[in-house]
Amino acid sequence: MQLQLISFVLILTCMEYTDCQQQPSRHRQNKQIPGVSSGCQGGCLTCSDYNGCLSCKPRLFIFLERNGMRQIGVCLPSCPSGFYGTRSPDRNTCTKCRPECDSCFNKNLCMRCRAGYYLHLGKCQESCPESLVCSDTQRECVPKCPADCDACLINDTCTRCRPGLYLLLGKCHHVCPDEFEPNDKLMECSLQVHCEVGEWGEWSPCSRSGKTCGFKWGEETRTREVVQFPSAYGKPCPPIWEKKECVLKRRRCPGQGKGRKGERRGERRNRDNRRDKDSQGEGRRERKKDRERERGETGDREDSENRNKTEQRRRRGQNRDLVVSPEGGGPEQ
Repeated sequence: MQLQLISFVLILTCMEYTDCQQQPSRHRQNKQIPGVSSGCQGGCLTCSDYNGCLSCKPRLFIFLERNGMRQIGVCLPSCPSGFYGTRSPDRNTCTKCRPECDSCFNKNLCMRCRAGYYLHLGKCQESCPESLVCSDTQRECVPKCPADCDACLINDTCTRCRPGLYLLLGKCHHVCPDEFEPNDKLMECSLQVHCEVGEWGEWSPCSRSGKTCGFKWGEETRTREVVQFPSAYGKPCPPIWEKKECVLKRRRCPGQGKGRKGERRGERRNRDNRRDKDSQGEGRRERKKDRERERGETGDREDSENRNKTEQRRRRGQNRDLVVSPEGGGPEQ
């Protein structure tokens, strides 16, 4: 290959010295002398008007672009896609990859395949081995998807799960892990969102039934805002409203002095009447109990007297039987 390039350069040099060239290059205005670097541009060390760069500066690759029937040399820092660079002490060249390779590292190691081919162990193949499947997106032979996956990109990385399973970080789960919850719409495990509330506000004025006067006791309330509402399985919100009992500073409302005093007197009178009625009723109940108790004691005395009289009559009858004989004669001996 190097001998062919050297011979090609010699032929071009002969053509320039014999004025065989018919027209100067449209892209180059100044004719350069072979072997001289002055006037060359784009990293060229030596160049010609007809064929561009003939050699490049150190660490640059010479790349031959085809333009009709001729090739034009260009010096590049790296080779374009479809070519790989080869370095040597004399020159650095760009060599075309295999037809099935889209990009390669060298002639035996493809980096990416063209459409219709799949990369496996550095080779581009039309089909993959039995243990692998073809990936059109990556143009590679990749392992088969796990049993729980319906679709995947690479080994153990699922993009869609089978029905009834939930996707999380490339894995399919029957039940979502802790701190995650199932999303039946997307069939994914979503992060749980817990409720968040702000700070408590100020206490409201002490009032009762919408009034700040006229009563002794009232209530104060305060609230706080919900900053983040929880998800379906997140922690619920704590109370955002609370109250406490308080003493009203003004017990008497303006303009209600006498009327309010009269009402209090009426209430006091009613309470006194109720207490009197209760005490009277209690007295009646006590007197009734006393009467019942007296009746019970009187009945007990009468029963005792009756028993005594009966016992006396029985004894008198026995004495008569002892004095009078059975024949109606004299007393018994």
